[in-house]
Amino acid sequence: MNKEFIAAIEQIEKSKGISKDIIFEAIESALISAYKKNYGSNQNVRVDIDSETGEIKVYTVMDIVEEIEDENTQITLDEALEIDPNFELGDEVFYQVATEEFGRIAAQTAKQVVVQRIREAERGIIFDDYVEKQGEVVTGTIQRKSGDTIFVNMGRTEGILSAKEQVPGERFETNDRIKVYIMDVKKTTKGPQVFLSRSHPGLVKRLFELEVPEIEDGIVEIKSIAREAGSRTKMAVYTEDENVDPVGACVGSRGSRVQNIVDELFNEKIDIITWSEDPVTLISNVLSPAKVEEVIIEDEEKVATVIVPDYQLSLAIGKSGQNVRLAAKLCGWKIDIKSHTQYYGDDEENDDEYEEEYEDTEETSEDTSEDTYESVSEEESSEAREEMTETDAETETDNEEEAQAGKEETAGEEIPAETEEAAEEEIPAETEETKEKADEE
Repeated sequence: MNKEFIAAIEQIEKSKGISKDIIFEAIESALISAYKKNYGSNQNVRVDIDSETGEIKVYTVMDIVEEIEDENTQITLDEALEIDPNFELGDEVFYQVATEEFGRIAAQTAKQVVVQRIREAERGIIFDDYVEKQGEVVTGTIQRKSGDTIFVNMGRTEGILSAKEQVPGERFETNDRIKVYIMDVKKTTKGPQVFLSRSHPGLVKRLFELEVPEIEDGIVEIKSIAREAGSRTKMAVYTEDENVDPVGACVGSRGSRVQNIVDELFNEKIDIITWSEDPVTLISNVLSPAKVEEVIIEDEEKVATVIVPDYQLSLAIGKSGQNVRLAAKLCGWKIDIKSHTQYYGDDEENDDEYEEEYEDTEETSEDTSEDTYESVSEEESSEAREEMTETDAETETDNEEEAQAGKEETAGEEIPAETEEAAEEEIPAETEETKEKADEE
């Protein structure tokens, strides 16, 4: 029986991850509760369990006093000396109680206490485990949905992905595997509750740490992240190693590393920028892909006025101000963007310079928020060249017809005698034939 008892405890320890000491403590508490249920709640009880053999002993404990005030917990010295002549005042006398004497109700109480204590211990272990994982990314399976809330099975517990922590446009079905960011862990009466997120900037940071070895090893550091979930993320990276390109390390060969993260985030756009301690350089970088002409900063108020070429203004601001909004979050500066004309006024001297720069830059599309650029394709250029060739051919044909008509008019007039001889010498044979036809007409 004792071997079966120890085997059962070892099985609980293995399956629940609860140590033997906690289980033995739970059983001791259960037996104490059962004894008090059977013999009275004011009894002083002690339980000893041998962890090797599984033998359980229950004792009532009596204090040795001169005068008895509580018969349930005290005994006189004379009574104690009858049991053992070595007892003294203040010692304790232990009376062993047979556990078989416990009634059915007491046994049921013991069972409930054991189950409750094991459950509490398990919840405590889960809570401690996930508190340590707070701020990390874990993979789970979507177990069920309740309204807009998604419940994710993470193995030992269930995580909660609320509607406000989901990304607009992302759709998941039951049993789909999903990577989530552990945002918070709380202890409640129903056990630990793990709150998850798909929109937190920390999700992007942790995904890059998993994907880029240089970040995990500490060679490349992520300085700051600004994110509008489902649309765009800007991330600033830095390294002290001159032989490492921080942006290139994050992008990977042919963009393989960043593409894996973009796929996980359902094609959310990611801008990776080089961090700089110089605010002018940093602000110029964070407004990428827009080109910056000049940055004027006010250190005390942390306000920066950024001047961009006129044709870059909409790109620098972004759709609904998204680009400049993310840039301001990323660098921690308030950014005011102005075009060259808005700041300096009309400057004719710089017109040629801007024209050349404009010709070298691809025209931006109407949707500047997606930073897409439109250029004339080779096919369109080929069609344009064919149209131009056809137009030139038509023009050449018209010119030939006008020239021919002029020749015919000239052929109908009389040529003076002194000119006829020269004409006969200089005009080629083809022209003479043309003249004879004209005379006949």
